[in-house]
Amino acid sequence: MPSSHSPTPGTVAASEIAYVRLQQMIVRLELLPGALMTEGALIERLDMGRTPVREALQRLALEGFAEIRPRSGIAISPLHISDWLQVLDAAFGLKIVLARSAARFPPLENDLFRKAALNMQRATVSGNVVSYLEAESNLDLAIAQASANGFAARAAAPLQAHARRFWYRFRSEQGLASVAEKHLALINAIMSGDVTGAGQRAEECHLTVRRMAEQTASAR
Repeated sequence: MPSSHSPTPGTVAASEIAYVRLQQMIVRLELLPGALMTEGALIERLDMGRTPVREALQRLALEGFAEIRPRSGIAISPLHISDWLQVLDAAFGLKIVLARSAARFPPLENDLFRKAALNMQRATVSGNVVSYLEAESNLDLAIAQASANGFAARAAAPLQAHARRFWYRFRSEQGLASVAEKHLALINAIMSGDVTGAGQRAEECHLTVRRMAEQTASAR
């Protein structure tokens, strides 16, 4: 998801920077679900040119984060809790493929994985959902890079971002400890080169979050 990371100006295209920043704002609910924005307001908010912002919005629309309405503006996609389960199920197979691939070629330098694990533990203790989901995003990036499977990584990234958006909206700090336990087990499996275990741990991560999503949906 790669997509929640702030790129360095000068090394990344302006449209990519705009995309990352806008997606962050949508995922973290800084742009509220269902809100209607103007292109001009978003350009002013990002302090960027029209072309990169427009290109970013087109990409976000294709990925289901927003809807471009001619002569009306940009509608931020609403959040329907029933869609959370669909997002999780769509990402399920990709999650396992990426985890197994990453374990098959474990990186010599595991700093990204270690940092993600440490930040997840700290965020869980403090109950800081923003920090936890940022650490999860960093973990997704580390797995994507280690997997060397760009096709699966590109398909998974927007789904991962959608899933985090639902967590921000419906779960917040609830359940972080349970999810952290599964994520840490996944990290250990990947770093140790346990291909089968990585696939199993990825499945356990999915099932844990899916059960929480089901519980949240049934309570509403």
